[in-house]
Amino acid sequence: MGSRTIFLIGESQRDYAKRSIDEAPADYVCKITKVTRSDKQNRKLWAMIRDIQEQVPETATRSADDVKCQFLNTLGVEMRYLPTLDGGGVFPTGMRSSQLNKEQFAALIELIFAWGARHEIRWSKESLEP
Repeated sequence: MGSRTIFLIGESQRDYAKRSIDEAPADYVCKITKVTRSDKQNRKLWAMIRDIQEQVPETATRSADDVKCQFLNTLGVEMRYLPTLDGGGVFPTGMRSSQLNKEQFAALIELIFAWGARHEIRWSKESLEP
């Protein structure tokens, strides 16, 4: 039995999920969670970040991931600082868009659109895809 994702979108899918649990070996794990961001949302995010980097000079020298983290910070995604192994400093951790659920990811995209409007960003076709 391999890994599977079951979307609970009707009685037949719920029944299938229940059967899958009953048939799973004793050492398997079941996790029920809100749906995470879609591939479409993810493609849109990276297109938006690319548009920003091409049009806002102060973002051009940053990595796309750093720009994404700046927006995640503005959204209020938790960031933590952990000590380095040698105890000589700290490093940030915790800002991962892959852990956002669909609604949180939609809020991130709306935040970027609002920021882009204030900075007169001209969005590419990929950024405007639904």
